[in-house]
Amino acid sequence: MSRSSATTGAQQHCQALEDALRRLRVHGLDQLAHWGHRLAAVLPAGGRLLAAGNGGSAAQAQHLTAELVGRYREERPPYSAIALHAETSSVTAIGNDYGFEQVFARQVAAHGRDGDVLVLLSTSGRSGNLLSAAMTAREAGVEVWALTGPAPNPLAEAADQALCIDTASTATVQEAHLVAVHLLCESFDAALASSGTATVRTAPRRAVAAVRRTR
Repeated sequence: MSRSSATTGAQQHCQALEDALRRLRVHGLDQLAHWGHRLAAVLPAGGRLLAAGNGGSAAQAQHLTAELVGRYREERPPYSAIALHAETSSVTAIGNDYGFEQVFARQVAAHGRDGDVLVLLSTSGRSGNLLSAAMTAREAGVEVWALTGPAPNPLAEAADQALCIDTASTATVQEAHLVAVHLLCESFDAALASSGTATVRTAPRRAVAAVRRTR
């Protein structure tokens, strides 16, 4: 590939991302703000966020859970969030014993409780293991949110709510999903702050008992 061809490809990639983000800004910000406020009600009350994806979408899902267990920007308490695909022993055992389509559904059945939230990320919206997880979650009373590529797609239809990135490029969908993840975290932190929940918890000090060593 010539340098000019590579430059043209890079420009096209950047333009596709700019277009996708422009549409996200117009059509997705209210959705993400709603999700952030919803999480600010669920997680401090003891609820949990579960997340899953395949391939690059798995990385984005794990990015989301890391921001919630750790922090996004400001100091705040940690909240319960689990990336199901990162449970390697569970994933391989379930895949071996029950089939790949059950690797997330069985974990949702184990960890999900009524009122929890499941976030599923998929560029195609057609992954069988994510569809099985969505159905299991809804049966358990777990609210399902989907971040997908262009609509319509089966996962968006199976979810309670969906944010679909309207672009033909898989890479651009994933890049826009990362922005959506950060915007969701931003909305979550803002909702915590406005409700007065975002206080830093400090662990109680424990008395340290001196141990006398005998020889």
